Amino acid sequence: MASRKMNVLVYSGNGSTIESVRHCLYTLRRLLSPNYAVIPVTDIVILREPWTASCALLVFPGGADMGYCRSLNGEGNRRIDQYVRRGGAYLGFCAGGYYGTARCEFEVGNRVLEVIGPRELSFFPGTCRGCAFKGFVYHSEAGAKAVQLYVDKEAFKGGIVPQTFRSYYNGGGVFVDAWKYADKGVEVLARYVDPLDVDGGDGAAAVVYCRVGEGGALLTGPHTEFAAVNLDPKLDSPDYAQLVKALTEDDSSRVNFLKACLAKLGLIISQETTTVPSLSRLHLSSLHHFLVPELLVAWEHIITKENGEEYIKGENDTFHLEKRDSRWSLSSLVKTLPATGILKGSNEYAADQTNDVGSNDRIVDYNAITKRLIPHETEWPGTKETPYFNHHSFYANLRKYQEETGSEAEEFGKYLMYGEVVTSTNTMLEKNVKLLSNVPTGFTFTATTQVAGRGRGSNVWVSPAGSLVMSVCMKHPMELSNSAPVVFIQYLAAIAIVEGIQSYDRGYKDLPVKLKWPNDIYAQDPTKLGKKEYIKIGGILVNSSYSAGSYDLVVGIGLNATNAAPTTSLNALLSTPAFFSLAPFTLEKLLARILTKFETIYKRFLRTGFDNRLEETYYKNWLHTDQIVTLEAEGGVRARIKGITTNWGLLKVEELGWEDRPTGKIWELQSDSNSFDFFRGLLKRKV
Repeated sequence: MASRKMNVLVYSGNGSTIESVRHCLYTLRRLLSPNYAVIPVTDIVILREPWTASCALLVFPGGADMGYCRSLNGEGNRRIDQYVRRGGAYLGFCAGGYYGTARCEFEVGNRVLEVIGPRELSFFPGTCRGCAFKGFVYHSEAGAKAVQLYVDKEAFKGGIVPQTFRSYYNGGGVFVDAWKYADKGVEVLARYVDPLDVDGGDGAAAVVYCRVGEGGALLTGPHTEFAAVNLDPKLDSPDYAQLVKALTEDDSSRVNFLKACLAKLGLIISQETTTVPSLSRLHLSSLHHFLVPELLVAWEHIITKENGEEYIKGENDTFHLEKRDSRWSLSSLVKTLPATGILKGSNEYAADQTNDVGSNDRIVDYNAITKRLIPHETEWPGTKETPYFNHHSFYANLRKYQEETGSEAEEFGKYLMYGEVVTSTNTMLEKNVKLLSNVPTGFTFTATTQVAGRGRGSNVWVSPAGSLVMSVCMKHPMELSNSAPVVFIQYLAAIAIVEGIQSYDRGYKDLPVKLKWPNDIYAQDPTKLGKKEYIKIGGILVNSSYSAGSYDLVVGIGLNATNAAPTTSLNALLSTPAFFSLAPFTLEKLLARILTKFETIYKRFLRTGFDNRLEETYYKNWLHTDQIVTLEAEGGVRARIKGITTNWGLLKVEELGWEDRPTGKIWELQSDSNSFDFFRGLLKRKV
């Protein structure tokens, strides 16, 4: 089996600067979404987590490469080098470019700034020498320039590639004598046009591509990832406004060059550049309308009033409770999502957005934006307010599933908060304890699109439009810690997802959807019929805190339902011959089905714990029966998976000896301490 690599990791550890990381995230998300999750990672992740199997591209931004060396020399660089040589891709901007060479020479002779020395990665076998243009000052725009680059168009295969363009520059180097290393797999992609202030040897290479084993590294001196829209022309510098103007004029050429570079590294580029989405209003409703005003009364002690307006000021976010007469903004059309079946120019589908929530296409601090919350006290939101989510359909299906034989569901989904575009449903609940501790069990938050979705550990689950994104709040009694341990909640959620999909309606029970320990959802790849290859379509993240004798849980679920990218989706499964007669999934009905399954399973768990029936259900749906794995943390010992322990939910494996015969030794592995690379059969210890 081959896992689809969908993570683009941007280093944000020691040595990087906040601004450079932000520029990387902004630009790469615009060019690569929804095919990849572009996420920041620290040096701890590089050193200790199994990031390589799911990483499509590792990016090192601007900063100071000595910080990179201090944190990653030795084991970290060994892992990076091995990743690239085995087919991975490395992209280094400015300091990340210096770091990827065999030798760094920076401001030689300058007693304050001088950095000279070898570098371990050595993707470029020569020296990167800087500053290519004088004037650099750390944490300053004093040495910033708009430098002219000349592109070798022959180095790229197809696409729109500019011959020349201007790029932001601030302290980068020149790759000395780059043309002389052609026999070692080095290609010069672009060179500086203006005369350099250092000796660049034969040529003035500004951007180079280096073939490294089965992979490749692309290194830059200038900051080709910096977009002019994120630079402030009003900075107190006489020439800075002209710099921004020049970069603005050439921005489309810069973007086309960067697209060509990413394609050269093997990435799939978005056909249309994704803009930074605006956050939408949030809509609070209930299966029974009278419950909304009752909930608002219960929130009175956490609501503050200012100038006649009501706010909930959480620890991470501020929520403005909008009055009914101020909630329409008809002048604002839908700007946040592709127009799939939605007419952007039609007033019938006016977006429920305001003009002050970050609609400009630039870097946005989403946490600083006040979230507008509309309580619907007498009726559910209509299609004009929420064109991408039909509340009437959701509540009708919720009621239908609640009333079916054997269902114990009555609370999950009874209160629903929905937003077209949100930061992260999990974060907005978990990080605002004041709000979280005052919502009832079963309170559900769903969204059409997340801009900062979270996954387990360092992972982020990409959640474009078409994903089912949901977070369910639960209060799990502390007194049940022994009979119904909280660690099993992630397993119950996984069962609920699979059973919810397969009981969606008649004919869906044989859909090939499985569980991966501890909390991922996989489906058979519909593009490889007959091969039984599985690909990830979803994940579960459970956050817990403690208050008043209960665990306050936020169970986050992300599931590719109707969207094909970044992997595949449930509706793609329905395109196969065995299921093509079935109706496509809808997010509203699927959400109602999973919620009711989850609640029924959870209530049984409260009574009986993880009993034989739940255990059998879990094993029936998982991928790992008798799978042989390697325990990396135990010196490469081979072991066979036997199941999970019914007391604390640990993964139980049996050690294998000569000819894979059992030795009798049993290992019990914790999900939070070990990471399972299913496709390589590796269990890795997380530190």
